Amino acid sequence: MKIGIVGTGNIGASLARKLSAAGHEVRVANSRGVDGVREFADEIGAQAVDVRGAVDGAEVIIVSIPLPAIQALPADLFGSVAADAIVVDTGNYYPDMRDPHIPEIDEGMPESVWVSRQIGRPVIKAFNNVLAYTLAELGQPEETPGRLAVAVAGDDLRSKVIVMELVNQMGFDPVDAGLLAESWRQQPSTPTYCCDYDADATRKALAAAAPGIAPRIRDRLPEVFASLGPSPTHADIVAANRATNIVVGKQAS
Repeated sequence: MKIGIVGTGNIGASLARKLSAAGHEVRVANSRGVDGVREFADEIGAQAVDVRGAVDGAEVIIVSIPLPAIQALPADLFGSVAADAIVVDTGNYYPDMRDPHIPEIDEGMPESVWVSRQIGRPVIKAFNNVLAYTLAELGQPEETPGRLAVAVAGDDLRSKVIVMELVNQMGFDPVDAGLLAESWRQQPSTPTYCCDYDADATRKALAAAAPGIAPRIRDRLPEVFASLGPSPTHADIVAANRATNIVVGKQAS
């Protein structure tokens, strides 16, 4: 498939690397322009482009940038994109830690619904509820016992099926997380967020999420991670998330 990736941070770079290795035609863009992304693109066998080059003619467009950067994209960026092109949002909202406050999200709008409205396109929410290390290092072949899972939410069934197959190709079990309006269930500090669960536990964690709980947990993250010391391991972070991102009486297992 022709896949354009906007953003080469930890998640975007891991996706680009794995999708290119899987044989897809990958183009990558970031805020530093073509020259700023060229070395990385050459390393993974992708094409370095600007943001317009990333979306032009792409069958799947992965937007992997902080939410405030969505507003800085060219207003007409998606205007000429094919109607059946799939847009994937991997973003997460961290007010007061990285991001300025976005009133609509603070008032309860799911993050990817906000993204969809900003770009004027339907989106699929995926790859946001796994850590970068998980995505890069912990993929396993299909049907491996205990294979980790990635939640996928969205309204268009065709688009969701294609994204779920990409999840599978990258070594993870895709879990259908429902409509985009339900994607708050996989946002930061929900029970399924960055906990390295398999498919069954991910489904239980999605069901365990309760409205309004996760933002309060998320806002305590600086304190939680400060308690882990200066160099926490991946296992430390996952254990902290599992212990913190729960609704009392509904922890996934």
